[in-house]
Amino acid sequence: MGATPVFVDIAPDTYNISVDAIAAAITPKTKAIVPVDLFGQMAPIERIQGIARDIPVIEDAAQSIGARRMIDGEWRMAGEVATIGTFSFFPSKNLGGYGDGGMMVTQDRKLAERLKRLRMHGGSRQYFHDEVGFNSRLDALQATVLSAKLPHLAAWSAKRRQNAAYYSKALYGIAGLATPVMDPANESIFNQYTIRADRRDALQAHLKDKGIGTSIYYPLPLHLQPCFAYLDYQAGACPESERAAREVLSLPIYPELTVAQLDEVVAGVKSFYGH
Repeated sequence: MGATPVFVDIAPDTYNISVDAIAAAITPKTKAIVPVDLFGQMAPIERIQGIARDIPVIEDAAQSIGARRMIDGEWRMAGEVATIGTFSFFPSKNLGGYGDGGMMVTQDRKLAERLKRLRMHGGSRQYFHDEVGFNSRLDALQATVLSAKLPHLAAWSAKRRQNAAYYSKALYGIAGLATPVMDPANESIFNQYTIRADRRDALQAHLKDKGIGTSIYYPLPLHLQPCFAYLDYQAGACPESERAAREVLSLPIYPELTVAQLDEVVAGVKSFYGH
C-alpha cells in the first residue's frame, strides 16, 4: 500500500489508545486511524470519530466481540460506530473457531460491497476480477463451529465479568498491584484480566511454581519491534506503552473457572506480596 505506520501512546489506565496522542499525530497525510479495543474494553470510539472528521476509523475489535459502550445515552456495540470494525475468530478469542478466521463490519453499503469483492479474489462473480483481492472466505468448518458457539457468547461474557469482579474485590488494596481500570462508559468482555504488578516477572514465576498459568500481553510494544526498526522509533517514544510492557500480567479469566480456582489464583498472588 505504500503507507507508513505512525504509532502513538496509550492511556495508562485502560491501555487503549490515547485520544490526545491521536489528535497530536494527525497530519494532512493521515489516511486512517486504527484504534484497538484492548483486553475486551472498547476504545473511546466516539471521541476518536470526533477528531478524525473525514479520516476513516478502522476499529480493531479482535478482543472485544460483544463489548459495548454508552454513547449519547445509547449502548453501541464494538465495531458498530467506526468506519470499519474488524474481529478475530482465532481460537483464543472469546468467540473462537477451530482455526483462523475473522470478520469485518461496516455501515457503509458501498464499502461493504467492496470488502465482499476483496475477500473473493477481487470479484463479485466467479472468475471475473474487478481488482486484485484475496482468498479470505471463511470456510464451512469455521462457520459451523462459530454458529454453534455464538448462542453462548453472552453468557460466557457475563461469566468473565463475574470472574473479573471477584478478582478485583479480592485483590483490592495490595501494595504493588493494580487491578484493571474500567472506563465508566464501557461494558467489557474481559478477553483478558490484566493487572499491573511490581516485580511482574518474579510474580509470574511465583505463580508458575504454584501451577497457575499467566500470560504477558504484550512484552514488546509495536514501535520497538524489529520489523518496524526502519521507522526509527527509539525507547521513550511511547513511554506508557513501554511501562505497560514491563508491568502487565494477565490472570486466568475463562468462563469455566470455579470459585475454588479463583481463590487459588488470589491466594497465589497474595502470597507473593506477603498477604
